[in-house]
Amino acid sequence: MRLRESRRELPLTDRLAALREAVEIAEDRLEVPEVAQARTMLAKAGAREALGDATVVALAGATGSGKSTLFNALSGAEVSSPGVRRPTTGVAHATVWGAEGADRLLDWLQVPLRHRVEQPDSPESRALDGLVLLDLPDHDSVRLEHRLEVDRLVELVDVLVWVLDPQKYADAAVHDRYLAPLAGHAGVLVVVLNQVDRLDEPAARACLADLRRLLDAEGLAATPVLATAGRTGQGLPELRAELARRVAARRAATDRLAADARSAAAALAAHCGTGERGPGSRAHDADERAGLADALADAAGVPAVVSAVERSALRRGAAHTGWPLLRWLGRLRPDPLGRLHLGDERARTSLPAAGVVQRAAVTAALRRARDTAGAGLPQAWRDDLRRTADLSEERLTGQLDRAVAGTDLGPGRTPLWQRGVGALQWLLLVVALAGAGWLLGLVALGWLQLDGVVPLPRVQGIPLPTLLLAGGLLAGALLALVARPLVGLGARRRGRAVRRRLTDRVQDVADAEVLEPLEGTREDHQRFCAAVTRAGS
Repeated sequence: MRLRESRRELPLTDRLAALREAVEIAEDRLEVPEVAQARTMLAKAGAREALGDATVVALAGATGSGKSTLFNALSGAEVSSPGVRRPTTGVAHATVWGAEGADRLLDWLQVPLRHRVEQPDSPESRALDGLVLLDLPDHDSVRLEHRLEVDRLVELVDVLVWVLDPQKYADAAVHDRYLAPLAGHAGVLVVVLNQVDRLDEPAARACLADLRRLLDAEGLAATPVLATAGRTGQGLPELRAELARRVAARRAATDRLAADARSAAAALAAHCGTGERGPGSRAHDADERAGLADALADAAGVPAVVSAVERSALRRGAAHTGWPLLRWLGRLRPDPLGRLHLGDERARTSLPAAGVVQRAAVTAALRRARDTAGAGLPQAWRDDLRRTADLSEERLTGQLDRAVAGTDLGPGRTPLWQRGVGALQWLLLVVALAGAGWLLGLVALGWLQLDGVVPLPRVQGIPLPTLLLAGGLLAGALLALVARPLVGLGARRRGRAVRRRLTDRVQDVADAEVLEPLEGTREDHQRFCAAVTRAGS
């Protein structure tokens, strides 16, 4: 009894709201039938709540169980034709006691055959005011449409009275297909052992005891069991009193919807895991994030950009510090960085597509991230993580290309020392040109037979013009050789800085397109399970 009271602590509106939240979370994530079933249940709840508080009770049973006879006895008229041959009842019949708005309710139930009980002054009839009693087709009919009609109405009625007979009360077909699955609906189920007038008293008690044992084993301990005989009226007052009690409570519809909500929540709970990652499977740590970023950076062409930056820096450095007589050769080669079309994230770069090795590394890194996010989750959520990772992988190519294209590669200023070396190179070239001009002047004086007129200065026996020419050229070449390793060092330093910037941008893409969606799935799982727990409490 305490269990039923604790279950009713949560109002039906709150329970349905929690179930609706769980369905909305799972709607685009879980490809499982339980979500569709819960959605159908919510639609049913909305329709049923709008149709008033009349109590819909259905009599269900097998051919020959006497349910139609029982239905007629309760109705006080020959409403449904009983029989023992298949098929008998083909469509549901309804008997209505009072119940304003019953026609709308029966229209929703799609029950065409209706009988309304005139309201005499008898206490029995007044006690049933608000009851809509249905006689369902036989659940074991040879006609498929009859069985489908039973299945449909069993899902919609407020209270289900299952009529069994002494010969087939333990039939596995009814217990396995109908009674056992209703374990969560024990409070809205009544089991009737009909036709007990065919048994002597000891046999009837034995049948009832065995039926009680079967129901208890199926989780239906809270379901009442009544013994009746439709032909003689035995047990009919007790059954009528049980129906009157449920009608008077005006809670049958609410209890059925609450039971349906708990059942739907229990089915969804099968897709709730612990959510615990377990040892060694923490949330994406620094090493895993770095590994994913490195794999994506390689696939995005970051090494090619870094190489182009370094070669471009070498080219510019050589243009400033190289030997002026050979600098023009470097200008014949295009800037390697300019060919990549970087600097505008709205435009595509000219980076080469990722190779097989790079794509395999990205796939492996995505799988590791997916497995980390999926630790402790049920299979349905791991399937959703797989779909999320696949979508992320499809979007990554364009996102990474835009991230690389829009990354600031840093200032392209020429270092001061290179400017100084360049100025010195030009000075040495001027010195060499002065020596060359001097020598040309001496050649002209010799041709004019005036070579002895102008004295020729010497340094350590070497004519000064020759020393200026040779010294300027050799010093310029030597300065270019000394500066080249320094230019390379600066180029590599700039390449490392660019790699850091590009990796940071790639990491932002990895977080936004991969890790955050994966962690979002885990958060949705937690919200889903919390909502399912509330709905099923």
